[in-house]
This record gives sequence, structure tokens and C-alpha cells, in this order.
Amino acid sequence: MSEPSPFATLLDHIPVEKHEITVLGSRTSYWVYGPADAPTTIVIAHGYRGEHHGLEPVIAQLPGIRWIGPDMPGFGESTPMTEAPHSITGYASWLTAFTAELGLSESSIMLGHSFGSIISSQAIASGARPKALVLINPIAISGLEGPNKTATKLTVWFYRTAGRLPAPVGNWMLKHWLVTHFVNVNLVKTHDQALRRWIYAEHHMYFNRFASRDVVVEAFEASVSANVSDFAAQLTLPTLFVAAELDDITPIQAVIDLAESMPATEIVVLKDVGHLVHYEVPALAAEAISRFVEKLESPAT
Repeated sequence: MSEPSPFATLLDHIPVEKHEITVLGSRTSYWVYGPADAPTTIVIAHGYRGEHHGLEPVIAQLPGIRWIGPDMPGFGESTPMTEAPHSITGYASWLTAFTAELGLSESSIMLGHSFGSIISSQAIASGARPKALVLINPIAISGLEGPNKTATKLTVWFYRTAGRLPAPVGNWMLKHWLVTHFVNVNLVKTHDQALRRWIYAEHHMYFNRFASRDVVVEAFEASVSANVSDFAAQLTLPTLFVAAELDDITPIQAVIDLAESMPATEIVVLKDVGHLVHYEVPALAAEAISRFVEKLESPAT
């Protein structure tokens, strides 16, 4: 299944390099987009069962920023961790060590999408010191308390069943076409048929690029074990929430309430879009990030 990317032309004008580094036993592949001398560097923590391609539609809109997009351990081209579990704490430790290895501990902005919003928040709560934080579709409450109770219960049952069955059977279940179709039907909100077909194709192409049944099930359990609000008290750095009015994972009011409880946090709520802001309205997400970065970089007057 292949659909032309609506962002290909923009991406073609952005330089990109692939690199590799070993962090906590994971041979981590990462991609560097944009100019090496850009004044702003953003390090990405992608969503569950995603990989570095997912945020490219947003990257395409902001060619003046240097982006570091790794495949997180066990997903895409990165191997699993051998020195940490695939838990929120484990992934947070990896993200902290990854930015330190690249010399970006205090000079970069962290950006987390969905699952990555929890990981980046835990990393900061545990001692990482980026200069700012951007969370797209932040998970503000437990993933077990989302607005679509039936879909949530079915998803939990599915992953836990796949984890208990023999590995070949569980792996077959997790990679079945219907699983990806279920994700598409439940999360895609756009009425633009061409864009819809492209998002479906992206999920079918990249959603199953995980290292093993055990890693993807372990990471799922991690995804429902914590949320951004668990770390809110430690998130005192400048923070931007890019939230979605129709998010099926976290009710928008929960995101607004969380943002209002965090004095250093501003929130942009995007209308008529759900949990796939990065695919459906990347230009609007990029506008919010651009304004945030400009304010951050401008000297106080």
C-alpha cells in the first residue's frame, strides 16, 4: 500500500542525515533534519508503535529548525534496550542519556507526541534539563480512562492476550491488518479523502515496525501505567501543549485542566482534529511551535 506524501515537496528541501548511537544497549538509529547551525534544536520522542517518520509532516513546515528524530528502542530501526526495561522509566532514562550523548542536554527543546509526552515528562522529572518542552496530544490522564471506554477495554484485552499467548501467535495478532485498520478507523478524523488514504497507508507501512511481541506488549503496559499529570509538579520549565479538540485518547478538558495547573505552560487547542495532529494538521502544530520558539528565543524586554 503506497500513497504519495502531501509533504514530500517540502521535505525534499530539508537536508537529512541518518546516524546511529548505542544507548542503554539499544543500537539507536536517528535522523537529523535541517541546518547544522540552526539556532534551535528539537529532540523528538515519538508515539507508541510509531517511529521517526511520524513527525516529518511537522518538520516539513519548519525548515529553519534542527530536528533530531530517533526511532525509540524496539521500534523502527532501533534495537531494544538491554540495560533498561521498556517501561516509562526505562524510556525516560534512554531519552536523557541519548540527549546527553549528543551534547544536547541543556541546549535543546524536547518534543513528545502521545506516548512520547509521558516519556519526555518523566525524563525531565527525573533530572533531564532541556530548555523547554513541547507536548503534542499530551496524555493528561491514564490511558485507561479515555473517553472511548469500549475501545479502551478492547485494546487492553487485546494486548494482554497477545502477551500471554505463544510468541508466534501473539506476534501474528499484533501485526494483523485488522489491528492497524482499527487504529485508523478510531483515530483518523479528517474528511479529506486523499489525506485519509495517506494516513491509512502510513500506519500500514510503519505501525508494525517493532522488534518483538515482548517489546511492543511491554511498551503498551508502560503507556497505560503513567501520564503527564504524574510529573506535572516537576515540569516547571517553559512548556507548550498542542492539544486536539476531538482527541479519543485524552479528553480535551483534562488537557486544559492540566495546562492550567502548570504555571509555565501554555496551551493551543486545535479544532476538528483528534489524536493525529501531526498527520492531519501539521501546519497548525508547526505554527504553534514556531510562536513558542520565537517567544522562547526572544530576549526579555
